[in-house]
Amino acid sequence: MALFTSAVYQNEFLPDGGTDVNAIVTIACSGAGAAGQTGSGDAGEIIIVDTSGSMGTANMQAAKQAAMVALDHILDGTYFAVVAGNHKAYLAYPMVQSGAGMVRMDARTRAEARRAISFFRSDGGTAMGNWLNLARALFDSIGNLAQKHAILLTDGENHNETPQQLDAAIRNSIGQFQVDCRGVGVDWKVPEIRSIAQALLGTVDIIPNPSQLGQAFAELMQKSMGRGVARADLRVWIPQGAQVLFVRQVSPTVEDLSTRGVPVNPLTMAYPTGSWGDEERDYHLQVRLPAKSVGQEQLAARVQLAVGTEVLTQGLVKAKWSSDTNLTAQINPEVAHYTGQTELAVAIQEGLAAKASGDERTATTKLGRAAQLAVRTGNAEATAKLRKVVDIDNAETGTVRLKRGVDKADEMALDTASTKTTRIRG
Repeated sequence: MALFTSAVYQNEFLPDGGTDVNAIVTIACSGAGAAGQTGSGDAGEIIIVDTSGSMGTANMQAAKQAAMVALDHILDGTYFAVVAGNHKAYLAYPMVQSGAGMVRMDARTRAEARRAISFFRSDGGTAMGNWLNLARALFDSIGNLAQKHAILLTDGENHNETPQQLDAAIRNSIGQFQVDCRGVGVDWKVPEIRSIAQALLGTVDIIPNPSQLGQAFAELMQKSMGRGVARADLRVWIPQGAQVLFVRQVSPTVEDLSTRGVPVNPLTMAYPTGSWGDEERDYHLQVRLPAKSVGQEQLAARVQLAVGTEVLTQGLVKAKWSSDTNLTAQINPEVAHYTGQTELAVAIQEGLAAKASGDERTATTKLGRAAQLAVRTGNAEATAKLRKVVDIDNAETGTVRLKRGVDKADEMALDTASTKTTRIRG
């Protein structure tokens, strides 16, 4: 049985009349077990492969091999399906036209799916909204799935449907299943694919070389199969008269959950966190309280991790009003660290967008600030990726120069890594 624990990091002291409380809540899970085998119901996996004409021979062959590798890592007994996507979405396996659109994994179905994948050919355009719509229908065709996850691979832009059609498909899929997205090569758009991954509680990354696809798919499927806890929610209770200013996941990636809350009762909101394996995640919570005078104290928030109606752990966020400036002026190290990491993600994305539009002045300013924050917060991965896009003259002051002739893959790698954070604690 999975064990969840929580810890709260904050400076609970506020000055006379102070209102805003910040806290980092760390939640850890151990003993999660295997997806569909130790949780509350069956798990389902869908592999979505871009088979549009732009995939060409090399990418298509690598994608087929990677999809077969992913099949090898799906646990027996798991429901699964394989989708081929271009301007339409095709159910490649199982080959059915009605009824259940997924089958349980075993030696026979794995071999049949591999054979179906072997016939993939690159042809047609790209309409990822259609792919998501089919995936949702396939998951819905199996009524008892507690856990639903898909891997989506593409190599290009969404040319064959309107942005509104893709947005509608994403919106209709929110809360229905999770998607990890990977882009192979450099002809796809990071913001477009990130919009799918973020909305559907997944990840996005670049696979610069098709030879790396097999390892990437193996790692994604292994991680998914290790998520034995399905559909957990972060519940935040606040006292009467208080206001939640934001709720963000800040590790291992930055994800703003603020607009995703669903009321549990008049004082409690539940924010989706998806499925869990053996891991730790950090959340940044900011609550505004009615101002109080020196000497008073109150509970600012109760943060819980719940699966269904069962609360598995909780942390308490507190507030105490003091006249001692030595206490009230302190910034909690964890809060400061993750505030910097969140700003770093925004600075990278805004800097790259400005660079793409030809606004070199803004790009230099934003990426300079990013370099400053990356070094200050100890984000070695972001620093290394920034050095491939800018020359860092002085990281302490954020003085950088844009490099000329930057490899597009390096820019995209920096963009996809922008939301990945480093932890302040070991």
